[in-house]
Amino acid sequence: MKRFFSLFFGVFSLIANAQIDNVPQDYFKDPLDIPLILSGTFGELRSNHFHAGLDIKTQGRQGLEVKASAKGFISRIKIQHYGYGKALYVQHPNGYTTVYGHLKKLAPKIEEYLKERQYNKESYEIELFPEAGELSVEQGEVIAYSGNTGGSGGPHLHFEIRDGSQRPMNPEMFGIEIQDTRDPIVDGLFAYPIGREAHVNNSAKRQKLRLIPQNDGSYTTNSVEACGEIGFGISTVDQKSLAPNKNGVYKIEASLNGSPVMNLDFRRFSFAESRYLNFLIDYEYYSNHRKRVQKLFKEANNPLSIYNSVVNEGKLEIEDGLDYNYVVQVTDFKGNSKTIRIPIKGSFSGNITPKDEEKTDYFTSYNQTFSIEENGIDIYIPKNALYYDTFLDIEFMGDTVKVHHDDVPLHKNITIGFDVSDIPTAQKEKMFIARLNAYGRPSYSTTYKKPSRFTTGTRTFGEYTLVSDVNPPSIRPVNFKDGQWISGNTNLQVKISDDLSGIQSFRATVNGKWILMEYEYKNNTLTHDFTDGVVTDTENNFKLIVTDNVGNINTYEAKFFRKN
Repeated sequence: MKRFFSLFFGVFSLIANAQIDNVPQDYFKDPLDIPLILSGTFGELRSNHFHAGLDIKTQGRQGLEVKASAKGFISRIKIQHYGYGKALYVQHPNGYTTVYGHLKKLAPKIEEYLKERQYNKESYEIELFPEAGELSVEQGEVIAYSGNTGGSGGPHLHFEIRDGSQRPMNPEMFGIEIQDTRDPIVDGLFAYPIGREAHVNNSAKRQKLRLIPQNDGSYTTNSVEACGEIGFGISTVDQKSLAPNKNGVYKIEASLNGSPVMNLDFRRFSFAESRYLNFLIDYEYYSNHRKRVQKLFKEANNPLSIYNSVVNEGKLEIEDGLDYNYVVQVTDFKGNSKTIRIPIKGSFSGNITPKDEEKTDYFTSYNQTFSIEENGIDIYIPKNALYYDTFLDIEFMGDTVKVHHDDVPLHKNITIGFDVSDIPTAQKEKMFIARLNAYGRPSYSTTYKKPSRFTTGTRTFGEYTLVSDVNPPSIRPVNFKDGQWISGNTNLQVKISDDLSGIQSFRATVNGKWILMEYEYKNNTLTHDFTDGVVTDTENNFKLIVTDNVGNINTYEAKFFRKN
């Protein structure tokens, strides 16, 4: 039976890989009419996720024409403050979908379709799913203009190609050409004792190895003395020819004495598995050093599909008295590569430096639930919220609770609850649950309120407490004043901010009629575009109501005059 399942999964893997490799090469065209220079690559390691597409530089500008990569129809329009900002999804006849994110504006027919529905709903944030015949596009047709909306760190176009199951795939596989003649960069190599009795260089702790450059461009290390079950990890990035950005690599392969033991590549993944990136990397090292080390071995409960040809989960069994040659090769999509050779000498040591193990009164397995309550504060950790079994450092301190350390990742939300039955109702209205940073500064954690209990769901360990916010948001006009003629303005701009619980909502009207204002959270600006055509009177009464996350409200009113 075991042999049957091995054969089955081997055949299934071959079929899945054939499907990935058998993609059209001349179907999709570049979405921009400029040389494609990247600030981000497919599969690049980001905070809690893999990057799902290519981030294409737009020469530091906004407003470049974004063109449909192939014939199809607009199947989805999603407008949000964060994430992809303004984004378009194009469904193609061959089953693939292309995605265009961080847009400044949509093409006229699509913009008209969008704004009609935004005004009907009276909401800037909206998600639409046009029917197949409503917004058809041809290959090369302008569908939008590049921008910097959502969670963008600068002007660029985020471009994706997804398969029929909406799994993002590497656009370079489809013939999207990116110039690259540089080898990947390796800036860290680590050895990990894994087994209970394992050790590396007389230590049971993670060991950083010195990379020794060779004349042929490869690296070697000093001989590693080890015994027992061990693994390795690598810190590596890639740079394209025309940009200094540190991007993700395409493939990492490892072999022992010439036989493959681990192969991972970034060709396709599903969004459902993306957060498991925290299992791929050494999260504790990243949290403390801000460098992502990719582990070249799999741990229990790791479902990532980027692994191929894995033998013994990538772990090495090093025996006393034997010599081994471990080789790691890092490759980018163009085939540029960097090789690291690690000689290993099997050598048992009876005198090793033990691991740092912090044992506490609270232990939980990753596949079990955990709950505790004290001082009117309760904590609930669901099954599989943790990636591995953990001793938890929990401390109740009055109205504050320390829930472990933020160098341990969480895959699911845990729940933290506070008993507020003894707090006066009027006071509770202005309170929320906050996470405290290292300097004690509170930040709002989405708070669900019941008369006697407040709860929050979070995927970040740390200190949590109750905080009051009694100050309303601030509102400041940018390009107009009360009583001013602004006929020369193309838009109306207002700055809004809140220094504690944060902005929850806003509503703007002119002469009692709702107007669309786009919210750019990165600079706290609301903007109304007069080309919407809803402000038609000469004398106009503007009203803006802004509410923070605990219900504090500020209202700003002004009169302006405008000739149309």
